[in-house]
Amino acid sequence: MKRFAAAPLAATLSAWACAAALGLLPAAVLAQQAPGGGGYQVGDRLAPKVAAPAGAFVDIEWDDLIPADWNPEQLFEDLDLDGLQDNDPRAMELLERMRAEWDRAPVVQAMAGRRVRLPGFVVPLETDGEVVREFLLVPYFGACVHVPPPPVNQLIHVVPDKPVPAAWNMLPVWVEGVLAVGRIESELGHAGYQMRALKVSEFEEPTPR
Repeated sequence: MKRFAAAPLAATLSAWACAAALGLLPAAVLAQQAPGGGGYQVGDRLAPKVAAPAGAFVDIEWDDLIPADWNPEQLFEDLDLDGLQDNDPRAMELLERMRAEWDRAPVVQAMAGRRVRLPGFVVPLETDGEVVREFLLVPYFGACVHVPPPPVNQLIHVVPDKPVPAAWNMLPVWVEGVLAVGRIESELGHAGYQMRALKVSEFEEPTPR
């Protein structure tokens, strides 16, 4: 599984975002973020333990959406990230560089047409206050809201067959549907994947034994 090292300012973010992105998030901003619904902190990822029923959709992980030969961390290997301070002009320049790289992140073309099941957090795009008709599925809590969006290959634009409750905003869900490869742009983030979701259900953390 692909994992990137985290810089000191990014302790509360999940392993996906690379060190450059994480190091640019002001520590004070992260410290002010209160737990979300279900007690999730900014950057928390889900750890599903329940397999999909036999013959149903295939369980995938967010790493499966990343091409094996894509390693954005190499772009920042020559930089002293630990030496950057909050509001450092060099940090701001690096943030823009990182965002540009995230915006052109490659996708896995072989995922097109796959019937998959994946857990993630809901970031509403179209809602009337009662239901959500379109949303971004993101890999960690706070993405696109409290912190910058992840790479386009870590965002899925979802149109559920049945609208989901607006109360599920930034809550974890299981999404089952057919993946498509194609870019969708929104104010909250650009998605490299699309999905018609046949089913969206609440995610439940495994009960400790």
